[in-house]
Amino acid sequence: MISIKELFRLRSTNKNGVQPAKPLHDSVHGAEEGHGPPEIEDRSKLEAASGRNKIKIDLLVHDLKVPLAVIEAGVSTLLNRQEKYGPLTEKQEKVLVRALRNTKITQALVNDALELGRSRAGVINASHFKVSYWVEQSLMEIFDLVDFGISEDIKKYSDLAGLKGALREKGIALVVDEDLWCEEVCLDEHKMRQIFRNLLSNALKYRKDRVEVHVGKRDDHLTLSVKDDGEGIPAAFHNRIFECYFQLDSVDSCPVRGHGLGLAGVLVLVEDLGGRLLLESDAGRGATFSVELPFILERRGQGRR
Repeated sequence: MISIKELFRLRSTNKNGVQPAKPLHDSVHGAEEGHGPPEIEDRSKLEAASGRNKIKIDLLVHDLKVPLAVIEAGVSTLLNRQEKYGPLTEKQEKVLVRALRNTKITQALVNDALELGRSRAGVINASHFKVSYWVEQSLMEIFDLVDFGISEDIKKYSDLAGLKGALREKGIALVVDEDLWCEEVCLDEHKMRQIFRNLLSNALKYRKDRVEVHVGKRDDHLTLSVKDDGEGIPAAFHNRIFECYFQLDSVDSCPVRGHGLGLAGVLVLVEDLGGRLLLESDAGRGATFSVELPFILERRGQGRR
């Protein structure tokens, strides 16, 4: 197993293990004009352009907050003021509750996108939450989009055994220690949900029949691994799948679709949290993505959040 950082380092070298030389015209560009070292000047221009593009993207994402707030307010009003707007049938109420929950999920994703820059600067929104709460919320968010029935079942169970049974019926094996399930950890919960959602979505997309999710701890780290029994990833593509917009061919009947950004985003989030992302796979052997994240573990009262 090799870390993703090592894969990218190896990719940046040629066959002899030497970093590729810069084109000659890049070395002389700018020197003739007397503007100082060309590398510094070019880097400054790139950074300025990158900064402007980031502001544009952040502004577009920020502007999504207003229509989402309007949708949330409208759906909440229909649910909570039926004496004014008319009674709802049980089916209508379920549809509106689902729409409200997904609106809130989208709002959380918008906020996560806006905070990504702060994360890159080392700002982490740490909070205390139980492992059970993190797993359950992540599962509900993903299955609310692909199988509403499972999402509803997850909310019914108050014990780990019941949750495992519901997932097993859908070909998903959840492996987690009972004691750890009730532990409270200190991490960035929103980023943890994003990591879990994207890895599980990827596994559901490429699996044949089965997905295994392992949650554990090793020393002072929380560990998460997601394994599928799909066609696997040839070694030649182990670094490329973490590039934006790159996707391997998938099964047309799978309900989960993406844009080649999920794994690239997972890598960024894991690195921002000071962790490691590992990949173990080969053609015809499925794929296992493993995450190790440093955390502070505190024992609190038993039970679920």
